[in-house]
Amino acid sequence: MNTVQRARTLAQPVCDRLGLFLWDVRFEKEGALWYLRIFIDRSEGVDMDICEEFSREFNEILDREDFINVQYVFEAGSPGLGRRLTRREHFTVCEGDEIRIKLFKEKNGSKQRRGLLCSSDDNGFTVAYRVDDDGDPTETESFLYKECSSVNLNDDEDLFG
Repeated sequence: MNTVQRARTLAQPVCDRLGLFLWDVRFEKEGALWYLRIFIDRSEGVDMDICEEFSREFNEILDREDFINVQYVFEAGSPGLGRRLTRREHFTVCEGDEIRIKLFKEKNGSKQRRGLLCSSDDNGFTVAYRVDDDGDPTETESFLYKECSSVNLNDDEDLFG
């Protein structure tokens, strides 16, 4: 089991106990430092108190398990407004939300799309570009996960402006 898998396995029960959704676990090197980043969420959002509560409990587990053999910085936080969708469950949770898609290869003249995430399965997902008055999709396009270099929630650049 690699570092990310082990951290995910240890973090999941803490998230379950605190009523959190374990969004993502990353172990990444930036410059000379390694970072273990745990991204948590819940329906009403996360704040500093929730992050601190999770961090306190998970830090004890990290100290006890001591499974990472390099020096690292541990961070816990929200996946943010423009969060990356990388796991199957991310797509399920975000159905009905607007997403931004970047493709590896041009498709129908463009490598980028923005639309409403309609549905998803084990192989890919469908996006609506137009909906009728009842909210039903009228113009859709389907993508395989492997076609996409990234998929993010649309973070609406005008939200704070």
